Amino acid sequence: MRILNDIINSLTDDYPVREVRTCTYWTAVVSKNCGLASTLRDECPTEHAIPVRDVGNLTEKNAKELSRYVQSDKLLEATIGMAAINSLIEVDESKCVELNAFSVIAEKGQDKNIAVIGHFPFVGKLRKIAKRLWVIEKKPITDDLPEEKAVEILPKADVIALSATTLINHTIEELLAACKKNSFKVMLGATSPMSEVLFDYGIDVISGVKVLDAEMVLRCISEGATFRQVQGVRLLSMAKTR
Repeated sequence: MRILNDIINSLTDDYPVREVRTCTYWTAVVSKNCGLASTLRDECPTEHAIPVRDVGNLTEKNAKELSRYVQSDKLLEATIGMAAINSLIEVDESKCVELNAFSVIAEKGQDKNIAVIGHFPFVGKLRKIAKRLWVIEKKPITDDLPEEKAVEILPKADVIALSATTLINHTIEELLAACKKNSFKVMLGATSPMSEVLFDYGIDVISGVKVLDAEMVLRCISEGATFRQVQGVRLLSMAKTR
């Protein structure tokens, strides 16, 4: 995928991988920094499937090499690659504001058509402010729509929130191509790479995190934390300026 290649090629530094944690909800790679990614895995792997290659030797690699795992068709490998990318990105807080994704989407989406890729906890709040809200989810619940409806819905949306897991499952380029040209697009979630490369592909705001306390984050995710339970991170949003 071009977008992933461009993000990897934009990484100017490289550091040894010091730690890899693939936990129930979150995966972390520690190199220059601690990078996070939502843990995705293939459903019903066969008995002899190998979900991650070279297990036991990942900390002998450099982070840029490990980041190329994001191109894998195996979801757990791609998850590790995404966390490795985030471990190398130095978040420039001077270009960010301490703001969560809901606030950004709510401000831009008041009385407008909003599409959300992924069922986030705030969708109930969005229903109260949107002219119309569509939630597109791989595993639909309640009023969610299945993922195959995305190409039908996205051209109708004025504001679009895209889960950063679309980078891991390699659907991001197809989804962006379906978006209305002048729609306002937000990439959100702790998986989001705070990389200005995303702006070149039409993303207007990136809402992600900066890990402040790697030891605390590793402890939390190793104990089964959902994102709301993860301590030691700061929510940040970065807007396109060019």
